[in-house]
Amino acid sequence: MEDCIFCKFFLRKAKATIIYEDHQAFAFWDQHPAAPVHLLIVPNNHIESINDLDQENVGLAGHLIWVARQLARQYNIAGSGYRLVINNGKDAHQSVFHLHVHLLGGIDLPAENDLISPGTRK
Repeated sequence: MEDCIFCKFFLRKAKATIIYEDHQAFAFWDQHPAAPVHLLIVPNNHIESINDLDQENVGLAGHLIWVARQLARQYNIAGSGYRLVINNGKDAHQSVFHLHVHLLGGIDLPAENDLISPGTRK
């Protein structure tokens, strides 16, 4: 996609601090971090959202999670805990329509959403 900022990062046509790259994915620091460690793990190929995964690339989802685990170890947050977030679609506030996983950690993350926080469910 010509106008996708993540595609531009991958092609080095826009600036990002890329800290990981392999044949399927790359990762970089979020430009507006919500935690001391806030990385984005992104497929190299443009896939707009989870809804666009198919049989041909479904293994990519597992690879993105594996990369997140590796980066959590590298940045010393694996032991204390971290959060993985995928916003899918406009109602979930997906701001860049190129599938990506947020890796957040390095602080005691707030349980802000009672839909995903077991301690606050009714």
